[in-house]
Amino acid sequence: MQSVESIEQWPVQNAAAAVVGSDGRVLGSHGDQQRRYPLASVTKLLTAYAALVAVEEGALGLDQPAGPEGSTVRHLLAHSAGYDFGGRTIRYRPGERRLYSNAGFEVLAETLEDSAGIAFADYLRQGVLDPLAMAATALEGSPAAGAVSTAADLALFAAELQRPALLDASTLEAATAVVFPGLAGVLPGFGRQQNNDWGLGFEIRDAKSPHWTGAGSSPRTFGHFGQSGTFLWVGPGAGAACVALTDRDFGPWAAAAWPGFTDGVLEELAGRARTGGGSPVR
Repeated sequence: MQSVESIEQWPVQNAAAAVVGSDGRVLGSHGDQQRRYPLASVTKLLTAYAALVAVEEGALGLDQPAGPEGSTVRHLLAHSAGYDFGGRTIRYRPGERRLYSNAGFEVLAETLEDSAGIAFADYLRQGVLDPLAMAATALEGSPAAGAVSTAADLALFAAELQRPALLDASTLEAATAVVFPGLAGVLPGFGRQQNNDWGLGFEIRDAKSPHWTGAGSSPRTFGHFGQSGTFLWVGPGAGAACVALTDRDFGPWAAAAWPGFTDGVLEELAGRARTGGGSPVR
């Protein structure tokens, strides 16, 4: 895909990207697919998925108390438990505001450890990474931002997010719908959003503006980006997902480059659909 090759124009030393169809096929890729990159907050997608696996296994409950008084696992996953961004200071009552929080995901992982009786990194490995053959992926730090992976591994995860094998489809559907709608908050790097919508660990595009996905991205698009210059989005209407990893921290360069890149990918996918070479865009 020519649109994927446009990562060559990004002001980074190294980058890798892949577009994955809803059937799991890699539709296009560019860059070293086996190079390992720090994921930063894209780690949260893996942590959230492990938590959802635990919910289905009965090791964790979405309405199980966790974190500050009145908070539950659901609040932690949806960034609405009230924790400050990086520390465990309580800024708001649970469900009052969308306050993006690394601390909340760390408490989530600790809650899972206590409930399942297994270290979180081991649970993630056994419940998500090994079944998806993501052998190059590892949690080397915080469950909020400490994983490393490759474009090839994240392409496997992107396929799972479109046709889940580890979760019931209804669980993923609920996780990628808005949880606690109507909450205002700040989308890191893009400012205050009146409706800062999130699902259970997944950021949801909806009508946010500005945003790191494209102007042509469906409101149903979900995913995450990381401070290390990484992102993964799934476009249900486009029948595809996209992964990009770089070795340059997120900054104005990314906020400028990523939306146009995504629009280019979506336009190429739409062109393939029109000529019978891909899934239709809805």
